[in-house]
Amino acid sequence: MKLDIAKLLLRLYAGGFMMISHGFPKLSKLIIGNFEFGNPIGIGATPSLFLAVFAEFFCPILLIIGFKTKWATIPLIITMFVAVFVVHLNDPFGKKEFGLLYLMPYVIILLIGPGKFSIDRK
Repeated sequence: MKLDIAKLLLRLYAGGFMMISHGFPKLSKLIIGNFEFGNPIGIGATPSLFLAVFAEFFCPILLIIGFKTKWATIPLIITMFVAVFVVHLNDPFGKKEFGLLYLMPYVIILLIGPGKFSIDRK
């Protein structure tokens, strides 16, 4: 029971408190038609923005409710991996540190699963 509560808290924290706050401004950019964005993996600014919105806004919602949880962590892991090892590759560790702090909860959730308090377990 305690482990399932810990898994729920991790999902709520990693999804709600950590990532949606980054994804919502990007979603707002899409809604108003502002497609200016970085192009860290060379696919273009607009596709990069769409992928970032998917990973940073929609996947955290899935994480919070515990639906397709393991699948939802994959775009989050990829996004944080790109942030740390592509966007901030040449930056000092202090710049990479936040991305790594975001990355690890998603890796942990992928490995341990969503827990009893999730739609996946119903």
